[in-house]
Amino acid sequence: MGFIWTLFIGGIIGWLAGLLLGSDIPGGIIGNMIAGFIGAWLGSLLLGTWGPVIGGFYIIPAFIGAIILVLVVGLILRSVRHRT
Repeated sequence: MGFIWTLFIGGIIGWLAGLLLGSDIPGGIIGNMIAGFIGAWLGSLLLGTWGPVIGGFYIIPAFIGAIILVLVVGLILRSVRHRT
């Protein structure tokens, strides 16, 4: 049950980051989960481990990391689409 909860929280973090930036992560729900996981890892590297923990994620650094990730992926996708 803990793994499912972690997937759910990761998906919500990725979805909220995409919603805030008005950008979509390719891959739908799976893409949001991946963005949440990578965002949590990136946020922990940049900001450390602080704030409330839900589903194994430090929510504030994970959310900030997911925002950074969605921003970078959005810029890369826009660049690739613009070239073609």
